[in-house]
Amino acid sequence: MIRDITIGQYYPVTSLVHSLDARVKILAVLVYIITLFLVDSFIGYAVVAVILAAVIKASRVPFKFMVKGIKGIILILVFTAVINVFSTKGENVLFTLGVFTATMEGVLLAIKMVIRLTMLIIGSSLLTLTTSPIELTDGIEYILKPFKKIGVPSHEIAMMMSIALRFIPTLLDETDKIMKAQQARGADFETGNIIQRAKSLIPILVPLFVSAFRRAEELAMAMEARCYHGDENRTRMNEMKLKGKDIAAFVLVGLYILMIIVLRIVF
Repeated sequence: MIRDITIGQYYPVTSLVHSLDARVKILAVLVYIITLFLVDSFIGYAVVAVILAAVIKASRVPFKFMVKGIKGIILILVFTAVINVFSTKGENVLFTLGVFTATMEGVLLAIKMVIRLTMLIIGSSLLTLTTSPIELTDGIEYILKPFKKIGVPSHEIAMMMSIALRFIPTLLDETDKIMKAQQARGADFETGNIIQRAKSLIPILVPLFVSAFRRAEELAMAMEARCYHGDENRTRMNEMKLKGKDIAAFVLVGLYILMIIVLRIVF
C-alpha cells in the first residue's frame, strides 16, 4: 500500500505532456481543480473524465500506474461516502439505522464526492508524474514572482514545495523498509484494536522521524557546500520559454473552462 502512492513521483518518458512548459501544466492543474468543484452533474463528470483520460493517454504514463495511487485513499473515500450518505437530508428516505437516516439525495452526493476526489487525486498526480522537480520549482517560482513585489519570498516557497514533493516517495520508501524490518523482528501491525495498532506504530514513527531529520541535515549541508544563497544572483542553465505548443495548450485550457461553464449552466 505504501508503494502505491504516486503523488510526488516523476515518471521519466518522452511525451507531449512531458515537453510542455511547467508553468502551463501548473496553471492547467489549478484550473482543473477549480472546475471539478464547479461541475455538479454526472454528465459534467463524464466529460471531465474523458478529457482527463485523453491527457493521461498523451502523457504516456500507464493508466494502471495512475489508478494504483487511489489505493492509498480508499479509506478516506469510504469515510467521505458514508458521512455524505447519512448527513445529507432529503425527501426520499432509503433506510434508517437508529438515529442515522440514509436518503437518495445523500447517496447521489456521496457518489459525486467520490468521483470528484478520485479525479482530483489522479489529476494532481499527473502534474508531478510529468514534471521534473527542477522544472516544478522554476514553474512555481515564475508564477509567484509578481507577489515578490509585496514581500512574498517566491523562490523560497517554490523550493520548499518542490523539496516536500520530492521527498514524499523517499519517505514512503523509508517507511516501507522500516515496517519490513520491524515485521522481521516480530512486530504486528494488523491485529488488535485501534489503540493497540496506534501503539504499534511507535517503532515506525521514531526511526522515520530520525531518518527525516538526518536527510534534512544532509540536504542543508549539501546546499551550503554549493554556496546556495536562495534567489540572490542565481542563474539557470535552461531558461523557461513558451513555445507554440504551450500557447496551444493555453487555448485548450480556455476552451475547457468555457465548456465547463456551459455544462454548469445547461445541466
